[in-house]
Amino acid sequence: MRVAVIVFPGSNCDRDMHHVLRDVFHLQSGLVWHTDPLPKNIDAIVLPGGFSYGDRLRAGVIAAHSPVIKDVKKMAERGMPILGVCNGFQILVESGLLPGALLKNTSLSYICKWTEIIVKNNKTPFTNRFKLNQRIPIAIANGEGRYYADDDTLKQLQKNNQIVFTYAEKINGASLDIAGICNKEGNVVGMMPHPERSAEQIINPRDSKPASLIFESLLNTLGVTA
Repeated sequence: MRVAVIVFPGSNCDRDMHHVLRDVFHLQSGLVWHTDPLPKNIDAIVLPGGFSYGDRLRAGVIAAHSPVIKDVKKMAERGMPILGVCNGFQILVESGLLPGALLKNTSLSYICKWTEIIVKNNKTPFTNRFKLNQRIPIAIANGEGRYYADDDTLKQLQKNNQIVFTYAEKINGASLDIAGICNKEGNVVGMMPHPERSAEQIINPRDSKPASLIFESLLNTLGVTA
């Protein structure tokens, strides 16, 4: 197994992610239940979207205390590429692997639509195939997707080049229109939009090629020929 897709109670994008990794990009991947230890032969980790534990208390907060997160943190410290998508982003924030918070959208409504995000950091394991400021047509689907951080944290994110994606339009009131960030080292990336729902032409009404570069970047990072 090259990529572990972590499954929590309430995950609903795990099989979508597994399908794209395995069937579209031919990466050996597998589903790992949140109480099981991570396999020893993995090269990357993905925390998929969904509603872990029904978003009880706060989106991602219960899952952030799942047994597997201890292993995820160890792998993060070792520099392993880790991607959190939507609820996975919320879990990374709640576990302290990424700064800030994910709050309810300013509309107080669930937002499900196609939009575009802009690449602001093309040096991460998931963005190294992009050009800076390249636009990605992509799907979003969230109710608590508004990224928030205080002014000092935002300044640090800008200083350290930790803002990975921004929205091309006003979506949900996110601070600095942030759609995704990374840790200081750059190996842990969290994003609210769904690349796994956007990387195939059959379901992307605009252009699936930019979204597919997120996965091609991972292939490039792992030294796998696309």
